[in-house]
Amino acid sequence: MATTRLSDVAARAGVSVKTVSNVINDYPHITSRTRAKVEAAITALNYKPNVSARSLRKGRSDFIALAIPEMASPYFAELGAAISRAAKKRGITVLIDQTEGEAGGEQLVLDGMRGQLIDGIIFSPITTAPAKIDLADTAKPLVLLGERHAGGTLDHVAVDSVQASFDATMHLISIGRRRIAAIGVGGGAGTGVVRRKGYRKALKAAGLAHDPALELAGTGYHREDGAASMRELLALPEPPDAVFCFNDLLALGALRTLAEAGLKVPADVAVVGFDDIEDGRFHSPSLTTISPDKEWLAENAVGLLLERIAGSGEAARRDLTVPYTLQIRESTSG
Repeated sequence: MATTRLSDVAARAGVSVKTVSNVINDYPHITSRTRAKVEAAITALNYKPNVSARSLRKGRSDFIALAIPEMASPYFAELGAAISRAAKKRGITVLIDQTEGEAGGEQLVLDGMRGQLIDGIIFSPITTAPAKIDLADTAKPLVLLGERHAGGTLDHVAVDSVQASFDATMHLISIGRRRIAAIGVGGGAGTGVVRRKGYRKALKAAGLAHDPALELAGTGYHREDGAASMRELLALPEPPDAVFCFNDLLALGALRTLAEAGLKVPADVAVVGFDDIEDGRFHSPSLTTISPDKEWLAENAVGLLLERIAGSGEAARRDLTVPYTLQIRESTSG
């Protein structure tokens, strides 16, 4: 079967090839009657535009990539949906890449993944050292998300995790808790270390010494890790009366362990999470958590990237701080 050409569509619609091209590229100033005729011809002939050729002519593909550690994570799923919505409003399609938080996958992103297919990348690294990120000679414009950033030339959009963690811990102190544990402290320069700074800062501000036995790293940031860490905390000679979990999945796991132990939340142990995923809002008890404005994050990350792609942004690196709120729910309010 012969391939339908632009000229075939033009002939069927009774317009010029240029007019067909203008309709396909959604140019303004096309009358509704002409647009309807061209679209009807495209449908009748089952015409498929040559995306590669269009990209070459425009110098852009109108595709961007979102590189995240894992698609199964509710936080990244919700963030990915928000970024896709923000991009769609601007006529941009988002391709999602799962790095699995591995060095090789993250290095592929820094090397300019899918160079011919995309115009730029929004990247949330968790393994690659900040210094290595800053030294990367990326082939495409790149905007960073998350904690792993120490300066350099790349635009960065993230919550102030130190301040947010301070606020979460101070909330637990404000409701009378004094033996406050932290789950997810981890190591390196990522989420665990940054959020632990805010946790310890709050304890110090309240005149409470931090107890190393109450700081658990765990093996990951999933429900099972939170459940296991909570079991370890309950086995202490003096268990905590509150726990700040460095993401909501850890908190949901901790809540499961507390329920299995017959303890009441928040009467026996109060729990705070971080991320405000939908599961936490509908859990029983509902989860008190730090709630980043994901829509704001998405709009600004996409906006920064498209400015870089168009070459219209400021020369200097921009570092944007995502607004957040502390959502107080049943796990601390009862």
